[in-house]
Formats: sequence, structure tokens, C-alpha cells
Amino acid sequence: MFRRTLLFLVPALASGLLGVGCQTAYYNTLERFGVYKRDVLADRIEKAATSQAEAKEQILTTLAAFQAVTGFEGGDLAEAYERLNDEYERSVRAAREVSSRIESVESVSEALFEEWGEEVKEISDVSLRRRSEDLRRDSLRRYDDLIATMHSAEAKLAPVLTAFNDRVLLLKHNLNAEAIRSLDEDYPEIEARVEDLIADMQKAIDEADAYLKSLETPE
Repeated sequence: MFRRTLLFLVPALASGLLGVGCQTAYYNTLERFGVYKRDVLADRIEKAATSQAEAKEQILTTLAAFQAVTGFEGGDLAEAYERLNDEYERSVRAAREVSSRIESVESVSEALFEEWGEEVKEISDVSLRRRSEDLRRDSLRRYDDLIATMHSAEAKLAPVLTAFNDRVLLLKHNLNAEAIRSLDEDYPEIEARVEDLIADMQKAIDEADAYLKSLETPE
């Protein structure tokens, strides 16, 4: 409980120490508070998974707004366009947050596994050293699988956002029935891209949950 409470200090400590570009001092300070790289990694993976879940929901909301425009049957077309544009811009921000969170995970994981590798060498008991090496190797393998899955989902965000952006720009200057008909023909393709993206994002979220469970220790 105390350790989790201290994790709330991480953003404040980061802003105070990372501003001077001192990662080592940052992590050393956290350790003096009883917060180790393993704890920071778990916290950042959890935040990365949350950002993916939020982005997933936002992309679906944007798709719904796009569908509302393509199936437009009356009312204020300009209002429907504005909603689509607003949801698209929210999706762009959500995608940026996903990338930022993944980057923060990679930053601490690199420091963690490097430190772990150095400390393994200090274990004099051969049997214990091998056991620690095996644990590190297994954890690194599972981490590599997780980060690869996160990047795979992240990579599919850009094409989907580009597809939305193209159609938002088309509507911006051609808010008429002919443009709506052309978008209606595009909907199945956009929907398929989104479904593929959502599946990959959910896979990343599930793998993050599984990895976090592997890091859990009894309170």
C-alpha cells in the first residue's frame, strides 16, 4: 500500500529531475523513497494500457460520427460535420498519448533490465546466479512480446487517422449530397480498418494485464 502511494509522487519527481536530463538521479531518488524501477515499470505499463483503452473507445466514437455523416438523412449537415471533425481531433490527441506512454515504458524498461543484468553478475553463488539469469531472460522475453504488440497496435493508428482526415478534409470543402454518397461507399473499408486496429489494441491491453500480473508480489 505504501509503495503504491509513493507511485503518485512519480510525475512530480520526474518534472523536477528529468528537466535537467538526469535519468540516473531520477531513479535513485525514487529508490530512496522505496519506489524501484520494477514499480515504475508496472505503473507505466498500466498507464500505457489505459491510454490504449481510451484511444480504442475514441476511435470507435469517431467511426460512429463518420457513419452518422455517411448515413445523413436530414437535419443540420454542418453540425454533423463539426461533430466528426471534433471526434477526429480527439482521436489524434489520444493517439499521441498512446505513443507517449509507450515511450515512457521503454525508457524505464531499458534502465531496469540493464541494472538487473549488472546485478546478476554480482551474485557469487553459481546456482543463484543462473536462477536470476533465467528469471531475467524470461521477464525480458515477455516484456519484448508486450512492447512489440503495443507498437503493432500503435502503427495501425496512423493509417486509420489518415483515412479519417482525408474524408474530414473532403467534407470541409464539399458539404453536399454528392460528397456524402462518395463517403458512403468508403464506409466498409474504413470500418474494416478500424476493426483490425481495435483487435490489435485489445490484444495489447490484454498482454499488458497479463504482464502486470506476472510482476505482482504479495502485499
